Amino acid sequence: MDVIERIDQQVKGHPAVIYMKGTPQMPQCGFSMRASQALGDTGVPFAYVNVLQDPEIFENLPRYADWPTFPQIYIDGELVGGCDITLELAASGELKTMMESAASKQEQAAS
Repeated sequence: MDVIERIDQQVKGHPAVIYMKGTPQMPQCGFSMRASQALGDTGVPFAYVNVLQDPEIFENLPRYADWPTFPQIYIDGELVGGCDITLELAASGELKTMMESAASKQEQAAS
C-alpha cells in the first residue's frame, strides 16, 4: 500500500488522530506533548502515530495536507492544524465539541 493511502486510511479510520513525535505517554517534543495533552484533556479517545518510528509517514505527511510541521491533528477526517491551533480550540472548548461530534459520527456509522 502506498504511504499516502496508508495516511488516508488512518485519518479517515479514526475520529481523531495526532501525528506526533513520540507517543502521548512519552512525547519527544514540546509541541507534540502540549497538543496530545489537549486532546487527552477532552476525555475523548484518540489515535496517534509516532512519526519518528515511521520514516515514510514522517517524510510524506507534509505532502498529504500541505502542512509542513508536526504535530498534525486530524478530526473527522479533516486537518485541524498543529499545536497552536489545537491549544486555541481547547481553550475555547471547541476541541472537545469537535472530538465528541467525530466520535459520535463514527459510533453511528458502526451500528
